[in-house]
Amino acid sequence: MTNAPTRPEFLTVPELAELLRIKERKVYDLAASGQVPCSRATGKLLFPEAEIRAWIDGSRSGPAGQTRRPAVFLGSHDPLLDWALRNSRSGFATIFDSSLDGLARFVAGEGAAAGLHIHEDGDEWNLARVEAEAVDQDAVLIHWAKRRRGLVMRRELAAQVQGIGDLRGHSFAPRQPEAGSEILFRHLLARSSLVEADLDCIAPCRSEQDAVLAVARSDADAAFGLQALAAPYGLGFVPVIEESFDILADRRAWFDPPMQSLMAFARTADFRDQAEKLSGYDVSALGAVKWNR
Repeated sequence: MTNAPTRPEFLTVPELAELLRIKERKVYDLAASGQVPCSRATGKLLFPEAEIRAWIDGSRSGPAGQTRRPAVFLGSHDPLLDWALRNSRSGFATIFDSSLDGLARFVAGEGAAAGLHIHEDGDEWNLARVEAEAVDQDAVLIHWAKRRRGLVMRRELAAQVQGIGDLRGHSFAPRQPEAGSEILFRHLLARSSLVEADLDCIAPCRSEQDAVLAVARSDADAAFGLQALAAPYGLGFVPVIEESFDILADRRAWFDPPMQSLMAFARTADFRDQAEKLSGYDVSALGAVKWNR
């Protein structure tokens, strides 16, 4: 495996355009007007990264004296994101304790970013909740990946359990109420022939990994989990839905080294290979802006 890309001392026009999420023509305009620090070494426009980041910080909006958020990644656990945070050497600490917990902590300023997969009416994801709760945050919502979610079960049950309606009489590993997967499961349960009393539920599992492990250890017959976690344990899997996992990021923190290291790594061949190995992922739209306050 190759190392994560090193950070350049100078940025080119395309690199600065990508960093600022503007067109290259706008970069030339900023340079011509003297609004951004640059040099013309070797006849090319080059932008000193350290000075560019200082310029970005000096241009930020928000209350005077606003403190920088801690480099903590909040929200829901995603196996691919977790792997990328480590292998990019981003420096992020993590508190992965559900989508709603992450959103609340983000609004309280406890972290720089939060992973979310909150199902909404019309089979939309995250937008309504973010607009309702993070409207006063200087933040942006970026797409990370689509993930295939469904029923994870002991392999010998694969012929019996083909949908949520087949869970009657089987033990089930739920998640905590704040988890995006639990919000979605309750929505789908209401549309099925079952009610909650039909499920023989064990104690709530507080992570995607814990729910699948409960099935692997035979503590439960089934869970509502990710295909990416079912496969490594040799468990049965019935796909139910493809969900959108997005990142709510502080706009200022987006330009800091931890987030930039993560996103740079997400453009490497190593990352794409890992996403392919973890079945059930589609990262073709990674980086697309879904909400920009």
